[in-house]
Amino acid sequence: MALLLAGDIGGTKTILRLVESTETFSLNTLYEESYRSGDFPDLVPIVQKFLANAANTSTPEKACFAIAGPVVNNTAKLTNLAWFLETQRLSQQLNIPAVSLINDFAAVGYGIFGLTTKDLVTLQLGKYQADAPIAVIGAGTGLGQGFLIKQGRQYQVFPSEGGHADFAPRNELEFQLLKYLLNKHSIQRASVERVVSGLGITSIYQFLRDRQIDTENPEIAQVVRTWEQEAGKAEKTVDPGAAIGSAALAKSDRLCEQTIKLFVEIYGAEAGNLALKLLPYGGLYIAGGIAPKILPLIQNSDFILNFTQKGRMRSLLEEIPVHIILNPQVGLIGAALSASRL
Repeated sequence: MALLLAGDIGGTKTILRLVESTETFSLNTLYEESYRSGDFPDLVPIVQKFLANAANTSTPEKACFAIAGPVVNNTAKLTNLAWFLETQRLSQQLNIPAVSLINDFAAVGYGIFGLTTKDLVTLQLGKYQADAPIAVIGAGTGLGQGFLIKQGRQYQVFPSEGGHADFAPRNELEFQLLKYLLNKHSIQRASVERVVSGLGITSIYQFLRDRQIDTENPEIAQVVRTWEQEAGKAEKTVDPGAAIGSAALAKSDRLCEQTIKLFVEIYGAEAGNLALKLLPYGGLYIAGGIAPKILPLIQNSDFILNFTQKGRMRSLLEEIPVHIILNPQVGLIGAALSASRL
């Protein structure tokens, strides 16, 4: 048995989990704790406090930390926090022999193999093929994309920056949305992340509102106006994307319903674009915080229709299994599994 430390490190919150790896390759959680990242000058004092509170006299043999930001040459600079992390320094200061840093979306890729059927909702059964590529896409604060390729007996996870590819409108309404974004932000191109993300939900709402598609609910309007007034501030007091999603779920606001409908259609189309590039017959997994929160709206929408609507390639995409990940700790599970492979 091996003692492992897994971490999900974000600019706002750091979650640490102490895990025991058994001889049958199962992972048993021994202790878990969450901390406000901004309350600490570095990751090291958080880990030291965590291990002291864990009441475990043994030091972990391996550790893997999933980082909200790019990892280059075993170093990472967090996107929204003034931390610079380096595996060698962390190993020395924490006295942990093997330490690794991985991108948080790569951790989601590893985490797929630690999920159970209750952690997933299947949108399309498809025809699963063992050893085939696996794709991961997830809308949240941004739009993450990645893929897994079988190498020997294990899958290797590859993150990507596919969320920053161009937004590709497919009809008149989406072309108008693109033009709206270009003009509003005085930019030459718009990435798909500007549309398929929490920020994207707000952008779609603003677009439909300004086109006067429907009347605004005063309560939602106030949330969006407050968010607009707080533009440029490090911390916002409101989350318009969440408010719009909740109103759409409750069917209490027609404009919000139209916003989420368009968002889901474009989300499905972009998932289909990723699937075309990879042909992931091992499954396409939808991660991120948004999909589970609006699950009924995705299940009862044209998500799969837009996913498969790729002309002559439709029959290929209809055979790809498509699942939504419900477990919000899939990244932490992935960090633990990645640590076990060190």
